Amino acid sequence: MGFFLKEAVRSVQRNPIPSFAATASILVTVLVLGIFIPITQATTGAANEVRDKVLVNVYLKANASKADQNRVAAKLREDTEYVGKVAFVSKEAAFKEQKTDYPEYYSELLGSNPLPDTFRVTPDNPDNALKLRDTIAPATATGARSAIDPAIDTVKNRKDDTQNILFITRVVKWAMALLAALLIVASVLLISNTIRLSLFARRREVEVMKLVGATDWFIRWPFVIEGVMLGALGGLLAVLSLTVGKVAFVDPLVSDFALLRAPETMQFGLLAVVLLGASVAVSAMGSGLSLRRFLKV
Repeated sequence: MGFFLKEAVRSVQRNPIPSFAATASILVTVLVLGIFIPITQATTGAANEVRDKVLVNVYLKANASKADQNRVAAKLREDTEYVGKVAFVSKEAAFKEQKTDYPEYYSELLGSNPLPDTFRVTPDNPDNALKLRDTIAPATATGARSAIDPAIDTVKNRKDDTQNILFITRVVKWAMALLAALLIVASVLLISNTIRLSLFARRREVEVMKLVGATDWFIRWPFVIEGVMLGALGGLLAVLSLTVGKVAFVDPLVSDFALLRAPETMQFGLLAVVLLGASVAVSAMGSGLSLRRFLKV
């Protein structure tokens, strides 16, 4: 192992510019992953919170009686598909709630209450919100909607806002995945090119080693260790940079921004371990790619 390490260090010293390029590529890749993994997790967590609040509001007619309320509640809870939870909000409770949230709009109503009794229905799965609405108020042949009970006036949901948020989250996730994939490919190719140059510079030496009986793995190990060393160095520099950024910029802002302290994000220690492992793995892939193709002496 001492011989392998010595040969790997000597190879790096012989090819400083390609080695620096490979290390810098790993550094940039790990930095991007270290920044975007928590951002994506926090954004996804926020989107999931919105998903969990998706409701289908079932508004009753103004003249609906207590018996009508009980009948509609029974239909929703027992006979309607895609229903997860049903909560009844009386017109009085709804008025009080809206007046608290928007006093400037409700202070001039002078005691009148325009709000109807409402059932707030949570779907069993947020993705089933539209199906739930269609079940409670299916479309007729003319395109109009007919509710499952005559006491129901209208059925509405807030799915559009949720879909917009989920779409943005999906775009962020795919953009991060594409960027990370491109950087990983670039890192693998740079590591591969570095090892390839090392092999080319020492091709006569490798040929002599094979002629005197050295096995392929005896020749491979210094190059594999070289790639792993470059990857580990780039990953370590990236983790140190992320640590400095976290202590200097993120931690002072945690108390002011809820998204920064989102519990869904990965702990920094675990993130550092994952990033270091990924940098070594990418480097090993680059080394293996070169060795398979260019160790045919």
